Amino acid sequence: MCTDNSNETISRRGLFAGGLALTLAGASAPQAFAQSNDAPPATPADALERLIAGNARYVANAPINTDHSVARSARALGQQPFAAIVACADSRVVPELIFDQGPGDLFVVRVAGNFINDDGLASLEFGAAVLGVKTIIVLGHTSCGAVDATIKSIQDKALPPGHLPHLVNAIRPAVYDVMDGNPTDLLAAATARNAVLNAERAATADPILSEMHASGKISSVGGVYDIATGKVSLL
Repeated sequence: MCTDNSNETISRRGLFAGGLALTLAGASAPQAFAQSNDAPPATPADALERLIAGNARYVANAPINTDHSVARSARALGQQPFAAIVACADSRVVPELIFDQGPGDLFVVRVAGNFINDDGLASLEFGAAVLGVKTIIVLGHTSCGAVDATIKSIQDKALPPGHLPHLVNAIRPAVYDVMDGNPTDLLAAATARNAVLNAERAATADPILSEMHASGKISSVGGVYDIATGKVSLL
C-alpha cells in the first residue's frame, strides 16, 4: 500500500523554517559589543581590522575587555558574534584574550590541530548563515603538539594509539605539502600551511560558505599565534 508523504514533507519543512526563524530572532537580539561601545563590524574587512587591533592591545598588555559582567543580561537574550575563530584546543590558546574581545564577540570552534572536519564545517556554517559572523580565522600556533605529532608519525611511519590517528590524518596533507621544500623549521612551516589549507576549505565549502564568500559577505584567512610574544601573524 502506497502512502502520500507530501503533507509530512511539507510539515517538516515548515517546522525547519519556523525553527530557523526563531534561531535568527534569538541571534539578532541586542548585544553590547565588548567594552568599546563600537557598532558591530559591517564588513569582513571591518571585522578583521577589529581583531588585528585587539591583538595589538593584547601584545601591548593594554586590553579593554576586562569586565566580563558588562552586558551579561543582554547576552542572555541571544548572541551576535562578529568573527569565527578555528583554534587549537591547546590550553595556552584563548581567542578572546588573544584578540581582546568580550564574551559574545567570537564564535569559537576548537580542536587539537585547528583543522576543519565536517562537524567544524557545520559549526562555521551556523556561525555564518545564522549568527552573521563576518570573518573566519583559522588560528595555528607555535609549538603545536598536534602538528608535531603528525610530523613524527610520518617520519616514524607509525600511527599513534587510540583515536589520535584521526588528528594525524587530518593534519598530514599540510606536512606533506611543505616537506619537499626541506624548510629549516618543519614544524613552523607545517603549522602555517595547515592554517592556510583549512582557511581555504572554509572559503570553498559548498554550498553555504562558498556562496557567502563569493558574494563578499564573509572572508577566511589563516594565521599563526606566537605563544611567546602574543602576536598573531596573518598568512
